[in-house]
Amino acid sequence: MTLHTPSTAAELAAIVTEARRARTPLAVAGGSTRAGLGRPVQAAATVSTAKLSGITLYEPAELVIAAKAGTPLREVTETLAARGQRLPFEPMDHRRLLGSVGEPTVGGVAAANVSGPARINLGAARDSMIGLKFVNGLGEDVKSGGRVMKNVTGLDLVKALAGSHGTLAVFHEVCFKVLPVAEAERTLVIEGLDVAKAVAALSAALGSPFEPTGAAHVPAKGADAARTLIRIEGFAASLAYRTDALSKLLAPYGAVSVIDGEAGLTLWADIRDAAIFSDTEEAVWRISVPPSAAPALAERLAPLAPRLMLDWGGGLVWAGIAIGSDAGAKAVHAAAKAAGGHATLIRAPEVVRGSVDVFAPLATPAMALQKRIKASFDPDGILNPGRMYRGM
Repeated sequence: MTLHTPSTAAELAAIVTEARRARTPLAVAGGSTRAGLGRPVQAAATVSTAKLSGITLYEPAELVIAAKAGTPLREVTETLAARGQRLPFEPMDHRRLLGSVGEPTVGGVAAANVSGPARINLGAARDSMIGLKFVNGLGEDVKSGGRVMKNVTGLDLVKALAGSHGTLAVFHEVCFKVLPVAEAERTLVIEGLDVAKAVAALSAALGSPFEPTGAAHVPAKGADAARTLIRIEGFAASLAYRTDALSKLLAPYGAVSVIDGEAGLTLWADIRDAAIFSDTEEAVWRISVPPSAAPALAERLAPLAPRLMLDWGGGLVWAGIAIGSDAGAKAVHAAAKAAGGHATLIRAPEVVRGSVDVFAPLATPAMALQKRIKASFDPDGILNPGRMYRGM
């Protein structure tokens, strides 16, 4: 397979233009740590953003950072940390779950809209994206948004393209708004709750004025009981009051203990990365539902997935299911639809991902709209063909 490694936006545009002329499908790659997401791509060549690397703008006072798509995410987070700042959406690192190697990149985070536990309070990756430069399937180099919030007007292509998995465009620069790092954080823990009581406790915390930035439920494992977790962040002086107030609010659900320091950071990194499934051979599904529907979903999935992890207050359900021939795809999609949500297959062998609906099946009108969007950005279907849906 031919590998293209452009080092400028002009080179990238030329590669896509030639691929379109020759009708050559292109696989789009960055750090390849998320190559196992989505359906397998059948392409004659790969275009990698690895050489499109480097921070192009950082204005700490304006809370804005921009970087080329191939920039290692680590470089961005370390640069921000040195000035006491962070990416607010807490991007998941898929390497533990997928067993991949390499470095996650800025472009990969944007293309997959990768968001972690803080999404419930601080928004998803797309909510922090304010500017985007990309080459579409026509070979056109396009700029959308800006480098300050006031420039983001009109049709917001930035939000539309986030999470498109390289099927509409190849990103070559992304601009994010950032936030200060919290001075301190604490995690309140209740042990032994079932899913229904855990969701009730998480909903009570999220409905309070104490602004949790994490709300998760981790299932029992071995001798460890199930744990329901609420994270709060902010100035150290406010955490004592908020911890006490939340403990009283949650008292009807059980005894409350507190974790802080490195133990808390490690715990939330494990939740962010769905680490409870990293040492299993199961297929792993990511199911988004209204939090109130999570208990019914858990009950329906119990015969397939007795062990579930909840994030986003119950709005995100991680399920491990025996791989089999289809990773339980029909049953999982049906359960998610009945709960008013949708499911995405995150981990499974390539042969399984190539034969099932990895993303939620779309109704006919929605699929027709999806095809029109694809045709407007990539009329010849050369960018990551089939990554999200068959024939697209």
